[in-house]
Amino acid sequence: MSIYVELTREFNEGALRAILSSGQAVVLHRLAVMSKDGDWILRESADALSHVQAVLERHGARYRYGAPLDVRWMRGGWSAHFEFRSSAIRVRTDFVTRPPRLAADDLAALWCEQASSAIPVVDPRRLIELKKTNREKDYAVIGELARLLDDPRQRMLASRSARDLVALAGERPELARELAAARPVLAQTGAGIDILEAALDAERRAMMHANEKRLRRYLAAAAEWVARWPAVEAEIAGLPISRAHGVVAARAEGVLPFEPLEEPGDHPA
Repeated sequence: MSIYVELTREFNEGALRAILSSGQAVVLHRLAVMSKDGDWILRESADALSHVQAVLERHGARYRYGAPLDVRWMRGGWSAHFEFRSSAIRVRTDFVTRPPRLAADDLAALWCEQASSAIPVVDPRRLIELKKTNREKDYAVIGELARLLDDPRQRMLASRSARDLVALAGERPELARELAAARPVLAQTGAGIDILEAALDAERRAMMHANEKRLRRYLAAAAEWVARWPAVEAEIAGLPISRAHGVVAARAEGVLPFEPLEEPGDHPA
């Protein structure tokens, strides 16, 4: 059994608190053989975060650079990061409660849908949204995830393949025209493969730039915390997470804002 699946079961002992996400979700959807890190969406509650901390402490985990695993920062979209060794494997674990590009109502629906799952995992449609990063390799994953979608509407909105989109639009031309307002590249499905591929490349770059802009807000807000982290890391060296967490949270207060400021010209959702 994968250590990440095992951790998911431990995080959810007695109650649903964690949904496996990102690379490990891609593995569970059988689109990759392995992923080196583990990512989870957590319940945004002090009890859930405390349980996860206790599991990590049993495994001898330590904090890596990031935000404290604390509701005050998690609700601002920050992520918390830990690491431990399992046999010869370095296990890295990353946590969020408010993943990017998932609306609050869609996230709430995900928790309901995964309530009875043996291994709670982000489904392909939502995983596509999470994979709209500034990394080139994630767009190939999005393309494969899109092929897992049963709904033609969802496939048309997500596909990264020009040939797939031409075939989909040929089967459902009225749907392609309807969805072109939401996804303009669909208006190019009759213009030829080369033109459509160029439009898909431009769309990918726009999504990458949008994620870069989002990350800039967090990087700017964390500038002072980055500078202070080496001293904090030295202070918590060798401490169990239960003690290290108190130090990390105390040092982050007043240094790492609970929520990054909007960039000029941005408007809060």
